[in-house]
Amino acid sequence: MFQKINQHYLQPIRGFNSAARLLLWVTIINGIIISGWQLFFNIYILQSGFSREFLGVVNSLPSLMGLIFGLPMGRFSDRIGRKQALIIGVALSSIGYLGQVIFKQPVMIAIMSAIAGAFYMLIIVSTSPLMMKLSNANNRTMLFSLNYGLQTIAGAVGSLFAGQLPALFGNIFHVEATNAIAYRAVLIVTVFIGTTALIPLWKMKEPETPQPKQALELHQTGIRSGLTRLTFKLATPNFLIGFGAAILIPYMNVFFKDKFSISDSLLGLLFSLSSLSIAIGTLFGPALTTRLGGKIRTVAFTQLGSVIFMLMIGFVPSLWIAGLAVLVRSALMNMSSPLYSAFCMEQTPEHQQGTASSVLNIAWQVGWSVGPYISGIVQECYGFSPLFIATTILYIVAIAVMWRMFHNSERLQANSLAVAS
Repeated sequence: MFQKINQHYLQPIRGFNSAARLLLWVTIINGIIISGWQLFFNIYILQSGFSREFLGVVNSLPSLMGLIFGLPMGRFSDRIGRKQALIIGVALSSIGYLGQVIFKQPVMIAIMSAIAGAFYMLIIVSTSPLMMKLSNANNRTMLFSLNYGLQTIAGAVGSLFAGQLPALFGNIFHVEATNAIAYRAVLIVTVFIGTTALIPLWKMKEPETPQPKQALELHQTGIRSGLTRLTFKLATPNFLIGFGAAILIPYMNVFFKDKFSISDSLLGLLFSLSSLSIAIGTLFGPALTTRLGGKIRTVAFTQLGSVIFMLMIGFVPSLWIAGLAVLVRSALMNMSSPLYSAFCMEQTPEHQQGTASSVLNIAWQVGWSVGPYISGIVQECYGFSPLFIATTILYIVAIAVMWRMFHNSERLQANSLAVAS
């Protein structure tokens, strides 16, 4: 037992360099801001008197900006380096988040949402290539999984912490805990906590990886068409999963409010436990990958299992059963994310990983650029049931497509390496 723990967990973690450890601190802090924001921003907008249609527009804008600026941000990250890209991304996205709760005019809220989305995309496209740079074959799966797991642990802490704040600020400002003023204060505090991620980023030393001239010359002629075919295949499941998630996941807090009339503190507890379940599940990823014989097999197995519990959330009448299903679904679905990211980076040459990361995230953002808006309209007319059904179908199609294209990739790659050696 101890030997397996040492092999799958302790040895890879001991192999992390100082820059990798600082990146994990950035991840923890970033998890706090995202969890607090996601927990109460939708409710804040609705309590401020805006319509669900406007909320759909605001939630769609960040993904639309990510879609528009995805490739330029990837190239910008390649040019200035991952560390500098992350610093700029954290600073300017925080300004965008803050502006959405400081301004009260719809146009300004929309502009700030767009700014936040554009520069958060810079964070996204820079993180995976940086993790590849800071890891090796022995600890890469652990770094990707631990990075994701720590973000969700931070999300659990952030959700639990943020869930208690509306009542606190309600007392301070002499308003109800469900008043927009209390929610605004919670969101402002959350953003300021998130900006402390700049501290470990400043201390980080990014290793240099000079690109040999010969390798560049070899790839300049035919690599673009090859990269396009490869990234299209890798990005297709991302698009399907992203669209399915976009029409439902951002409104999960609203769903529980509407269907079960859940209190803010219980809502915060539920989402904090959900984040904790994701973190625990993610840490099982490396061992499960070894047992199932590859990342793609593990991704397919966990995603397919999550679909069952998602349907339970949408259609069971009991809050406690739905809440338990949230925890299991979150663990299974999100366990696959770092594994698939690592797989995609492993399939991509190092000097193309920034661009490939951009394309993968653009595919994800396509769904998120329109999904929340479509979801808002569907909610107004038909409620949440059609959204749960549509998300289920999209997830199943994504799993089938991914399995069809990649289920033999790791085995063939291992065989090729064995022959070459």
